[in-house]
Amino acid sequence: MTVTHHVRVHASSENLVREDQLAWKIAEVAVDQVEVEQPVVDMIINRIIDNAAVAAASLTRAPIVAARAQAFSHPVSTGGAGANLFGTPLDRRTSPEWAAWANGVAVRELDYHDTFLAAEYSHPGDNIPPILAVAQHTGKDGRALVRGIATGYEIQMDLVRAICLHKHKIDHVAHLGPSAAAGIGTLLGLDVETIYQAGGQALHTTTATRQSRKGEISTWKAHAPAFAGKMAVEAVDRAMRGQTSPAPIYEGEDGVIAWMLDGKDAAYEVPLPAAGEAKRAILDSYTKEHSAEYQAQAWIDLARKLGTANPALRDPANIASIVLHTSHHTHYVIGSGANDPQKYDPTASRETLDHSIPYIFAVALQDGGWHHVDSYTPERAGRPDTVALWHKITTAEDAEWTRRYHSEDPDEKAFGGRVEIRLTDGSTVVDEIAVADAHPLGARPFARENYIAKFRLLAEPVLEAAEIERFLDLVQRLPELTAAEVAELSIVAKPGLLDDADAPAGLF
Repeated sequence: MTVTHHVRVHASSENLVREDQLAWKIAEVAVDQVEVEQPVVDMIINRIIDNAAVAAASLTRAPIVAARAQAFSHPVSTGGAGANLFGTPLDRRTSPEWAAWANGVAVRELDYHDTFLAAEYSHPGDNIPPILAVAQHTGKDGRALVRGIATGYEIQMDLVRAICLHKHKIDHVAHLGPSAAAGIGTLLGLDVETIYQAGGQALHTTTATRQSRKGEISTWKAHAPAFAGKMAVEAVDRAMRGQTSPAPIYEGEDGVIAWMLDGKDAAYEVPLPAAGEAKRAILDSYTKEHSAEYQAQAWIDLARKLGTANPALRDPANIASIVLHTSHHTHYVIGSGANDPQKYDPTASRETLDHSIPYIFAVALQDGGWHHVDSYTPERAGRPDTVALWHKITTAEDAEWTRRYHSEDPDEKAFGGRVEIRLTDGSTVVDEIAVADAHPLGARPFARENYIAKFRLLAEPVLEAAEIERFLDLVQRLPELTAAEVAELSIVAKPGLLDDADAPAGLF
């Protein structure tokens, strides 16, 4: 039975005891020895495959090259064997916090892995790089890794269900720092006190503004979750050495809730598993078929259907206007409600374009699909007929789609909307979609074979065929893996693909 914890701000004079603090409750969940259920194990395997797929596709992109160079500027730390970086030889290792950093950037760069949306937004697969890095460094086996990842997903998603950050312009990775710290705590079998202290520091150091996802979006967008994972590793190390952290980190009168979120009179209801209750949160998350913001997934599917069925819709000369009636989030974050002129700029960065639903809908409508590279090239964004169509597309908030977006009923929770296309001849085309085709309730829900197909598609240009098979064989035996096998749970690029000599120089 899930327990709902009432969380509010407390004056220092109230002396809120540790056992009643949210950070302590999170730590208690992390130390619970409950077994991981088989459907959860299966989904963890799927998400490790998913992360490796999108990391493979980003191995030669500039942010990953830079992050990898930063990581290899640091030797393997004492106390363990180090951890692997995506793409590099298995015997070349670095310190776990830097592996969490470089691999976290590789996973997030293309905005192409799993998602969970509720009161807040999240990519819970961001928990995997730091937890895996620590597992490799400390010699943990597959069973321990599964338990750690299950905790990371559970904690982040439970915080996302209850505590909105974006309303206060705080970046969503503030929920990731504590969840990754808790997952590492489970992995290592740490006690409540240590995990409590690590979680407090991880939260304290990972609260930042949402400007990283606003306006001309920079390469930091992919680095922000990697930074949170790196901070989680460092927070655990510090806590293991007996050092303490700010407390009460959530409830204190100068804490996160009082000054960064809803203020001194705020209260939240945070659901966490009861003692002995299995950690099942990962089953409520969903992955991406397309490399774009999650709220764009269903719209891509609807656009490709409409454009394929009616090619006349691809020609801007036939279109008077296109209005996407959708949720508050889609309208204000990736739609015209954001009031970001960059969302209509054909010279905007890739990071900006993947947060522009007018651009995404236009390209998917014209191309009848979406590609993680071709759909974002400057040539594709600058095509005159696309620009003309793109500038005829706006979004509008619809109260019913906003309600469905926030619904806790999985059968009605929706991330799409209704499109109204007004043609120049006076006719209209109206259609709607609730969830993406790949969603568990969608037209083609993702299963293991789909994750594997996605991995093969993205990995084949950069991995040898034998390496693809080696990784797939290894990951699908995850709970049975020895520590030595966990140490090889990575992907190695084709010889000559990665040239560290070309990496940009920095301080290290």
